Amino acid sequence: MASTIVFFGPPGSGKGTQASRLAVSLGIPQISTGDLLRAHVKGGTELGAIAKPIMESGALVPDELVTRMLKQRLEEPDAKGGALFDGYPRTLAQAESLDGLLAEMGRKVDAVLFIDVPDEPIVERLVKRAEIEGRADDTPDTIRERLRVYREKTAPLAGRYAKAGTLVTIDGNRPVDTVAADVAAAVRRASSR
Repeated sequence: MASTIVFFGPPGSGKGTQASRLAVSLGIPQISTGDLLRAHVKGGTELGAIAKPIMESGALVPDELVTRMLKQRLEEPDAKGGALFDGYPRTLAQAESLDGLLAEMGRKVDAVLFIDVPDEPIVERLVKRAEIEGRADDTPDTIRERLRVYREKTAPLAGRYAKAGTLVTIDGNRPVDTVAADVAAAVRRASSR
């Protein structure tokens, strides 16, 4: 049975870092919808041609199109044993789409790892990262706005996945290796169910 793990948390919580580490240790791909969209556009695929003008306009690519890309990605040989979703789903509608897609494929979400970090440490992390990477767009105000949008659109997923019994909350405001140990333990527990 393929393992499907969703990483969930506010921007700057470290979910991408944890997802990439876990993907390597489990030998399954880390799927970021942003990377997937960019690959389709760069590769000139049929779906990429549809997504490109939408992305260039700054609008959000419709969930239906993202779901079609995810279906293709999950059918690739390296994803037969499972996949890690990094930052997807972001909305309740996307969670429904993902559940439907996985059900079609005889799969389900096995674990949702909620990397929880309070707002102020996130603001500090992202401001520091912006300074290192030379990104002028990550100011404390823009970061707080991203956190507000996260709380409005994405945070409600926690309740949905808690009700499904797949949510595991992990304190992400600790050293990376400590968080990684908790992530690995949560995945072991989920796979033994």
